[in-house]
Amino acid sequence: MTTTVQKIAQQNRSTIFVEEGELIEIEEYPGAQYIMRIRAPRCAATAIPGSFVHISCDDALPMRRPLSIMRASDDWIEILYKTAGIGLSLLAEKRAGDTIRVLGPIGQPFRPSPKRPDPLLIGGGVGIPPIVFLADVLRRDDEPWNPLAILGSEIPFPFQLAKSSLPTPWLDASIDSAMPQLESWGIRSRLASLSGFEGCFRGLTTELAEQWLQSLDADQLARTEIFACGPTPMLRAVAELAQGHGLPCQVSLEEFMACAVGGCAACAVRIETAGGPAMKRVCVDGPVFDAAAVVW
Repeated sequence: MTTTVQKIAQQNRSTIFVEEGELIEIEEYPGAQYIMRIRAPRCAATAIPGSFVHISCDDALPMRRPLSIMRASDDWIEILYKTAGIGLSLLAEKRAGDTIRVLGPIGQPFRPSPKRPDPLLIGGGVGIPPIVFLADVLRRDDEPWNPLAILGSEIPFPFQLAKSSLPTPWLDASIDSAMPQLESWGIRSRLASLSGFEGCFRGLTTELAEQWLQSLDADQLARTEIFACGPTPMLRAVAELAQGHGLPCQVSLEEFMACAVGGCAACAVRIETAGGPAMKRVCVDGPVFDAAAVVW
């Protein structure tokens, strides 16, 4: 059966727009993190979990920056980013009403299978946005999805921690902090960090995921698929985790990009294909790939 994500991907394949977006609001969080909502109706209408936008940070900078989409509504998109370098620092200075030039949505999406309706969603740092977007789409789909989200950060999370009321009997009761947005959607989430944040699992996202997977029986594992986005070392560990449990896994890769539309190939990575190893562009061939196919 075709999911909502797959339907949208089929309807809007190869659809990228250039828009003069309007900044609706910007929120700052500890650790120089920002959530920005931009009115960009054409991009919002075709955005899917895993896709990203290429944003012009300032008129003085010719190079755009690729940023994952965290949510999309009728006429707006949300992005989360951490200032690193002059480009994103200038973007953080924008204010409501300013024009934000947006190129997108770009990239191949996550493709969840209804045959595995209990997905495990893992996001690390600025890899959290595609995971939130996927959770948002799954909760509104016709299929009976039952996702678990595990989010990790070593700096304060870009949201106020919420004490979860959704049960996770496989986990110590003291580990009860969750993402408020996911909690309000009825989606279980737990947070992992080595920084000692209240109610968070002290360890890596993959260590917390391992605890959950070990609590499942064979039938439950057969219902599970893993989706992840985050830094490369985390994604490599997630791929190993999935392989160890015999689970399918899709990962959204993070790479430096120049054009973001497949012309420069600066973001190419090595992928195993049916015809042998090949260099694939993260921007348009990805960013989502089968974790087992990535040459880590």
